Amino acid sequence: MISGRRIVLGVGGGIAAYKAVVLARELLRRGAQLRVVMTDSATRFVGPVTFTGITGAPPVIDLWDAKYAGEIHVELAAWGEAIVVAPATANLLARMASGIADDALSATLLCSDKRVLVAPAMHHRMWSHAATRRNVARLREDGVLFAGPVSGPLASGEEGMGRMAEPDAIADALEVLFRETRDLSGHTVLISAGPTLEPVDPVRFLGNRSSGRMGYAIAERARQRGARVILVSGPVALAAPQGVERVSVRTAIEMQEAITSRLPDCDAVIMAAAVADFRPREAAVHKLKKLEGEETRVIELVRNPDILADLGASRRGARPVLVGFAVETENLVAAARTKLETKKVDLVVANHASVAFEGDDNEATLVTRDDEESTGRVSKHALADRILDRVHALLER
Repeated sequence: MISGRRIVLGVGGGIAAYKAVVLARELLRRGAQLRVVMTDSATRFVGPVTFTGITGAPPVIDLWDAKYAGEIHVELAAWGEAIVVAPATANLLARMASGIADDALSATLLCSDKRVLVAPAMHHRMWSHAATRRNVARLREDGVLFAGPVSGPLASGEEGMGRMAEPDAIADALEVLFRETRDLSGHTVLISAGPTLEPVDPVRFLGNRSSGRMGYAIAERARQRGARVILVSGPVALAAPQGVERVSVRTAIEMQEAITSRLPDCDAVIMAAAVADFRPREAAVHKLKKLEGEETRVIELVRNPDILADLGASRRGARPVLVGFAVETENLVAAARTKLETKKVDLVVANHASVAFEGDDNEATLVTRDDEESTGRVSKHALADRILDRVHALLER
């Protein structure tokens, strides 16, 4: 898919810059045309002559180099069909998010209207810092795609999320970038996300810790891959991805109604929402007050509808493709296989409760009747693509 494509490889100044050399070789092996632009800091980790030897041309480093004819950043931006930044340091992400263009790489990025894929690499505390989180969110809103980071050993000797994705995984993500506007075109995908909140009284409710980030990441990537996307969302503090139709609900009953009414138009349904299993039999009209001497109180609960099971039971044939999630604290794969059979779905995404809800990363096992695939610790957007790859394969059967 990248054979013959014109790719600009931007190399940031981090210890992972040595992997950019391997990435350059891999992109060339896959048939890409390649030009390299480096930050000055990157040259402290990898010598420019290394890239000259691999690509046959010296990398662009100095925006003011007199041997460049015209404006080099304008020429690079016009030449490339995509820009890959690897490694993308915390500082480089911050400059990209702020629109700073004070060197050859940042100026090329700001001048380009092509797709950008970044492969972050930094210490795990820098990756989890609130400032980096804000910068990543801004870049994603701007349409920048991310490959990694992944969890593993870091240069400091510690382990954590912040290790740059391996070069072949970055090249694979670039393959997806070039095909993404095609593989889900013509399909309608409905995704549920977030929690449901079941009222106890006008003030209180029964809920859960779901942030909605996983479902919103799937919705964003499905839209970018060409699908019409309907996002049925419980209450979350997230903006709907651009181009996605969001339907806001609060309770499990409302979510069921929203999904069922739109089901005839759907080719796939991905139930990423954390739907409450039970709700109070009757919500109080007024706020419940604690009574003098009252030590306990009983609230009678009744079962909520099992939306996914109902979809599986009512489905005739192979459409819509059904994807469920199993958030567990133990025996993940066994629980996923049980869900796969009892709810008559095509794919179950099993993840541990300790990583499922908070943050932008996740770790899951994708379970079908035929196989199991462990993803390792990846970003929720990377996991979204893995799920959508499976959905696409099921739609093409």
